[in-house]
Amino acid sequence: MKKKAFITGINGQDGSYLAEYLLEKEYKVYGIVRRNSIAEHQESRIDHLIGNGVETDYGDLLDVSSLEKMIRSIKPDEIYNIAAQSHVRISMEIPQFTVQTNALGVLNILEAYKNNHPQARFYQASSSEMFGRSVDEDGYQRETTKMSPTSPYGCSKVFGYNIVKHYRNAYKLFAVNGILFNHESPRRGSNFVTNKVVKAAVKIKKGLQNKLFLGNLNAYRDWGHSKDYVRAMHMIINHAKPDDFVCATGVTNSVGDMCNYVFNKLGLNYKDYVEQDSKFLRAEELDYLRGDSSKLRKTLDWEPHYTFEMLMDEMIEHWLKIYK
Repeated sequence: MKKKAFITGINGQDGSYLAEYLLEKEYKVYGIVRRNSIAEHQESRIDHLIGNGVETDYGDLLDVSSLEKMIRSIKPDEIYNIAAQSHVRISMEIPQFTVQTNALGVLNILEAYKNNHPQARFYQASSSEMFGRSVDEDGYQRETTKMSPTSPYGCSKVFGYNIVKHYRNAYKLFAVNGILFNHESPRRGSNFVTNKVVKAAVKIKKGLQNKLFLGNLNAYRDWGHSKDYVRAMHMIINHAKPDDFVCATGVTNSVGDMCNYVFNKLGLNYKDYVEQDSKFLRAEELDYLRGDSSKLRKTLDWEPHYTFEMLMDEMIEHWLKIYK
């Protein structure tokens, strides 16, 4: 009998790649999708999967009845909670919604899981933003690093991370956290800095745009590929015992470094086109993230297949095809 997986956020970047990965492993995949008034866009990342092993229904982390109904009827082997209000800067503009979704939403699905099908395994998408301004002396952040978040998003993710650990210990559930550092792909929303930069650079190259306005060019991030990170999710949830793991490349680049690489690839000098705009700055900036994933690599034999340069090249090719 095929294993069954239930994915919240299935129509997002990670959810779509995870669904594809699980289908390759012959899972039956189910997901919830928040209703969108522009229906033709809300499942665009997974349109090719609907009816080919993936089923979706409307639901929301803030609607407990939809979570209870899905878990009770599906009886999944694995539950992946990937849904979130995931834009960090925007979390400062809509903090209440961010916290409700990313904190209370996790509690809601944990309760639905515990009360309806506690035999399942549960994965929570935790974030490097939980570490915030805290960095170990060697310049890395790892499972033992103190958490000092610098945004409503990061604070809400700390709650989600800790409530998962509480439910694991209190109710003996197989509930785990993957602390994923920044991960991108051509499917990343173009309001996130990586796709924003690549898309704009290609449009500038094609004469369709004149300038690119960004926030903090000196923010350093550990960027990997979403495909590598959904492999890690599957490894973590299928480990012999429930545990928490950092997933990261261990390599950090600044937003300025990224601009330099992408524009150079297109034969341009980014300094001629990129300007800083204060509206894209965070109320409290987070200048540096770099993950130590040695525990994940040693315990589960995970290695990233993509380098930063390979990731950027793939994203550039994607937008060149769009604007050919």
